[in-house]
Amino acid sequence: MQRKLLTGAAALAIVAGAAYWLASTPASTPGVSLGAANAQESDEAIDTSGIVEMTMGAEDAPVTLIEYASFTCPHCASFHTGPGKKLKAEYIESGDVQLVYRDVYFDRIGLWASMVARCGGQERFFGITDMLYQQQRDWIGDGDPVEISNNLRKIGKTAGLNDDQIEACLQDNDKAKALVAWFQENAEEHEVNSTPTLIINGEKHSNMSYPDLKEIIETELAKE
Repeated sequence: MQRKLLTGAAALAIVAGAAYWLASTPASTPGVSLGAANAQESDEAIDTSGIVEMTMGAEDAPVTLIEYASFTCPHCASFHTGPGKKLKAEYIESGDVQLVYRDVYFDRIGLWASMVARCGGQERFFGITDMLYQQQRDWIGDGDPVEISNNLRKIGKTAGLNDDQIEACLQDNDKAKALVAWFQENAEEHEVNSTPTLIINGEKHSNMSYPDLKEIIETELAKE
């Protein structure tokens, strides 16, 4: 089953709990949480203009595929290492499809992973994304937050980031707030309620096999 997004009171309860938990954790965990980023008590608008859209493929590709996914979602990992890998080889590299990757946050761990993935900018994002999905079970481990944060730091260093860069990214509360606000805007626009969710030339689709995905893309290409 796909992971379902939490909304309303349930989401707010988990968010508040995450904020409280983070305040009492060791310093070795990141200084941002989904709760702290999401708990906005004022009417002050959050500026999301600085968030970079992570894309792969030609800007003028006839098919645009927006992938909504979470780094902690097992089905997202399966899609990324399966259909997503074939999609890249057959359609993205040929210039037929542009992929737009958008984060979905179920928990603080997914937010931390996103902060690390984005730490190297567009140049390193998809390489770190590959590692996060391929090694998902390993870096999440048994769910211990200190172990997870240390594992994420190791992935960042493997990708070529230094300690100072990684810490700066993981402690950037303003960036965390902007990312969560941006995610909420995008999820509302496309009515995303589970992951992975695919928006193909404006049409919403749920997780699917590669043959089904290929059929949809071929249909879109035939319209050109």
